[in-house]
Amino acid sequence: MPKIKTKSGTKKRFKTTGTGKVAMFSSGKRHNLTKRTKKMKRSAKGPVIMSKQDTKIVKKYMNSKI
Repeated sequence: MPKIKTKSGTKKRFKTTGTGKVAMFSSGKRHNLTKRTKKMKRSAKGPVIMSKQDTKIVKKYMNSKI
């Protein structure tokens, strides 16, 4: 039986941390930013750690052994 391929959209959007958690970047930062407050733009800046339920799904798509 052949190996299962990783979903390419998943590997582009998510990163696994050293402890096995999954990090993703917030959406809505490409355009139309003039109407957003500084606080909204600042809070969407860095990566966000996903919940345990979503982490399980993403790891299945990435064929992760963690």
